[in-house]
Amino acid sequence: MARVILFNKPFGVLSQFTDKGNADSPRATLSDYVEVPRVYPAGRLDRDSEGLLLLTDDGALQARIAHPKFRKPKTYLVQVEGTPTADQLDALRQGVTLKDGPTRPAEAEEIAAPDLWPRDPPVRFRKTVPDAWLRLTITEGRNRQVRRMCAHVGLP
Repeated sequence: MARVILFNKPFGVLSQFTDKGNADSPRATLSDYVEVPRVYPAGRLDRDSEGLLLLTDDGALQARIAHPKFRKPKTYLVQVEGTPTADQLDALRQGVTLKDGPTRPAEAEEIAAPDLWPRDPPVRFRKTVPDAWLRLTITEGRNRQVRRMCAHVGLP
């Protein structure tokens, strides 16, 4: 039977068990948190992202979750600068063209600020710059895709 671990990956942790063979690296990895042998992440979150990461010892399950050909939806809560316009949200919903080609359409909606767990460093807050939160669901997983899509429509 496959083992599946649900892990709340903290900010600043790499979504891998080693840091490219650099044992002296100060960067935190999954091995600092998960002591279960022979499990691997099904997908990834950037080092500066946090949230649910699935780990499994079943390679076929890992592929079904992570491989783009299966188009499994992945939902992100994203803090952006400014207030999104209807046109910006519609652009995300239709798909945008990035340097590596067009994205698939996403589900995108503005949401109230979520009640998140404490984080170090805290979630960004600036008095002079308004921000908003989006719920964004994508069915592919390009490198830094969510950040790039938001920036493309003017929501850094």
